[in-house]
Amino acid sequence: MCAIEAAKRGRRVAVLEHNTQIGRKILISGGGRCNFTNLHTRPEHFLSANPHFAKSALARYQPRDFVAMVERHGVRYHEKTAGQLFCDGSAREIVELLEAECTAAGVRIERGRPVRSVSRSAAFEVVDDRDSWQSESLVVATGGLSVPKIGATPFGYSVAAQFGLRLVERRPALVPLTFGRDDQAKFGMLAGVSTEVVARAGGRSFREKMLFTHRGLSGPAILQASSYWQPGTAVEIDLLPDVDMAAVMSQRRAAGDRSQVRTLLGEWLPKRLAETWSSQTKPIATIGNQMVAQFAAGLHKWQLIPSGTEGYDKAEVTAGGVDTNDLSSQTMEAKRVPGLYFIGEVVDVTGQLGGFNFQWAWASGFAAGQYA
Repeated sequence: MCAIEAAKRGRRVAVLEHNTQIGRKILISGGGRCNFTNLHTRPEHFLSANPHFAKSALARYQPRDFVAMVERHGVRYHEKTAGQLFCDGSAREIVELLEAECTAAGVRIERGRPVRSVSRSAAFEVVDDRDSWQSESLVVATGGLSVPKIGATPFGYSVAAQFGLRLVERRPALVPLTFGRDDQAKFGMLAGVSTEVVARAGGRSFREKMLFTHRGLSGPAILQASSYWQPGTAVEIDLLPDVDMAAVMSQRRAAGDRSQVRTLLGEWLPKRLAETWSSQTKPIATIGNQMVAQFAAGLHKWQLIPSGTEGYDKAEVTAGGVDTNDLSSQTMEAKRVPGLYFIGEVVDVTGQLGGFNFQWAWASGFAAGQYA
C-alpha cells in the first residue's frame, strides 16, 4: 500500500520482500479468504500504549477506500458478521490486486531478498544477499513475530533499535490461552466443544464463541480477550450470558424439580460441558440457597488463570512494537531520523479480531506513502 501511494507521486520505489512469495500472511488469513477490512473500524478497536496515535491514519484511509479498490478490481466479497468483509473466493485475489496496483504505478518488487544490513550516511543503504540499494527514504514494513513459519522475524525491531527508536514490550496477541495443571485435568477432555460466552480481561469484554482445545481455550472470544490479558491474572468467563441461572434454579426448586443440575445445564450448554461442569447429583429441589448462589456465580463469573499462551506460533498478531511516541502520527516517520518510516504490525498498534489489523496496514501504509 505504501509502495503504491509513493509511486503514484512519481517516486522510484523498490519493495524488498525476503520471502520468495509476496503476501504470505494475507494468503493464510481468514481461513484462506482474507478478512480484508472491517466496516466499523474505529480507534477503540486498537490496542496501543498511545490510544490516540492511530486516529489520524485511520481517518485518512477508511474501509470504504479499500473496498472501492476491491470493487474496482472485480473481487467479489461478503460481510460475514459485524462488519467483517471476506473474499467470496480466495485471499489470493487481494494479493493479486495489490500486485496489479504496484505494477500500474511502476513499483519494482524484488522477491527472495533477505536484508543483511541497513545503514545511513548521505542516503540509506540496504544490503541484501545480492545487491546494495540506496534510497532517500526507507520504509520498514516487516510485521511482527507471529507465525514464524511464514517468515516472521524480529528484523524490524532491530532496525528501530539501531536508529535509536524505543520499543514497547512485544507479546503474542489474538492467541489461544493454555490451562494450568488442575484445569487441564478437568477440562482437557473437552477439546472440540464450543459455546457462546462473554470473556473479560483487562477491563474489556467480548461476546463470541469459545472453543476448548487439548491444551486450553481458543475461539474468537478468547483470542480477543488474550490481547488484554496479563500473565498471572484471571480471565473471567460468563458461560451463560443469556441466562440468570440463580433465578432459573430458584424457580425450578420452588416447582419441586427432581432433575439433576447437569440436566438443567444441558438445556443451554453442550452436553459434554454440562456433565463436566457439574458433578452435583442432588435433585434441584433439594439444593439450598447458598449452593444455588455459588453455582450460579461459578457459571457467570468463571475465574480462569491461564498458565500462558500458545505463543507466536499460534498468535495472529504481535502486541507492542516500535514506540509510537517516536513516530509522527501524520506520516509514520521517525521523529529523530528523517526519511525512516515504520508501518503496520511492527508499530505498537494492534487491532482486535475481525479485519482491523489489515485496515491498520492499509491506513498506515497509505499515510507513509503520501510523504516518503
